[in-house]
Amino acid sequence: MLKGVHQKLEPQESPAFFVRGPSPFSRMMFFCALSIVLMAVDSRLNYLAQFRQTFIAALHPLELIAQAPSDWGMNIRHYFTAHGRLLDENQALKQEAVQHKVLLQRLQTIELENAHLRTLLQGNVPIIPKAILGEILHMGRDPFSNVIVVNRGTHHDVKAGQAVVDAEGVIGQVTRAFPFSAEVTLITDDNLAIPIQVERNQLRAIAFGEGKSNTIDLPFLPTSVDIKVGDRLVTSGIDGVYPAGLAVATVTEVRQSPDSPFAKIVSTPIAGVNNHLQLLILSLPEPQQSAMPTEATQVTAETAKVAPTTSPSPTAKPSIENKPNASR
Repeated sequence: MLKGVHQKLEPQESPAFFVRGPSPFSRMMFFCALSIVLMAVDSRLNYLAQFRQTFIAALHPLELIAQAPSDWGMNIRHYFTAHGRLLDENQALKQEAVQHKVLLQRLQTIELENAHLRTLLQGNVPIIPKAILGEILHMGRDPFSNVIVVNRGTHHDVKAGQAVVDAEGVIGQVTRAFPFSAEVTLITDDNLAIPIQVERNQLRAIAFGEGKSNTIDLPFLPTSVDIKVGDRLVTSGIDGVYPAGLAVATVTEVRQSPDSPFAKIVSTPIAGVNNHLQLLILSLPEPQQSAMPTEATQVTAETAKVAPTTSPSPTAKPSIENKPNASR
């Protein structure tokens, strides 16, 4: 009898204690579509710029907390640096300082002569930009771009477009500034171009980064161009961003192919992009007012002084006085 009862009983489903929503696949597709829409809106209309600034500013304390163990470890390692190595470096730096003082004396004399010649030729005085000292926090999160993040932002008067250098030469350019940090695109990035000139013969060209190869290319130069291996490339200063004369790279390879009218010129950056921690952020040059109105005013004043003033002759009579005589 019990056996028959068990056969008549139907299996009952356990009650659902938790109500399940959409499937995981549906959720994934929804959030993927939402991400694509937000990226398209941000790239086209730039609606999320203010939100990004606020979000990064809010995450800045968390970044400092996350970076604190690394900073502590670095400080402890620096504290226990070998005493003998520091003494050797100190002695070498003292010798270099004496040599630099001798060269500085000559440089001051040359600068005075240059200033005197510019005064004689009425030339413009070269602008010495101001600089902000910063440190590299970490590399960029995009593996396909050469970007670093520094600990200076809009709160420290850092703006997009400023040049970034170190003790050796040009590192890159500020491409995005946040309240307490900024992104610097390196000169080896394939999206950055910098006007340069060859220090040996003053030949001007445009240098482009090669991406992950950490080299710089000089494209669209003919095969007969006067560039040799070992030539030093410096900034030309014609773009108004990089001061003239800063070291950029050294030519390491010059290839010529009979199938192409252009030469393949590869150079290696001089600045310690992957070695140094400290860097300088140069301020943008201020626009100069044109001196043409002043010169025109001076020329007009000098002309007025030189031009003779014509006075009426005592024998000549005005025509209005002759009218009554004519009527008589």
